[in-house]
Amino acid sequence: MRLGSIWNDIYGSTLALYQGRAGGGRWLATCAPALAPLVLEPLAELDGKGSVLLLIQDGAFPLHAALQEQHNPALGRGLSGVLVLDRELWGGPALEVPAGSVMVAASGLSYREGGSFPAWQDALHPRRQPQDQCIQASVCAELGLPVRVCAPERLGETLREWWAASGAVWAGRGDSECR
Repeated sequence: MRLGSIWNDIYGSTLALYQGRAGGGRWLATCAPALAPLVLEPLAELDGKGSVLLLIQDGAFPLHAALQEQHNPALGRGLSGVLVLDRELWGGPALEVPAGSVMVAASGLSYREGGSFPAWQDALHPRRQPQDQCIQASVCAELGLPVRVCAPERLGETLREWWAASGAVWAGRGDSECR
């Protein structure tokens, strides 16, 4: 995929848009800043249709805001799914994060992390048992977005698996090639 653009949002998160061939879906991958060096090259090496927006951020609130901005089906801007790059998980329980200290972004914007978040399950393997809490995956579940959680080194493999599984859905619309 080709790196199309890079920008920062008001929370200090970095976003990088990777573009593939025409067609396909819009995907969002997210990771903590410490993991970013592990995912930049694998994203560039992917060969697929559609686009992947990489969101490098810390916390639930910046992710929630980015997902609300990027996933707007009414405007024709829906996300096909979200890939959380962290560790291998298949699901997790609901969690309560106590309101923490006030965070201040480089832009001067202040916000408070915390809240109640629902249980979540892997978008492709929903019958596997939950394994651990993942606030990013719970944020996706709260917004009704399909989510997968994997280790950064499995980024390419996991996205290709998801694209292939999505091909069955696309085949009904006359577009069965997803890679």
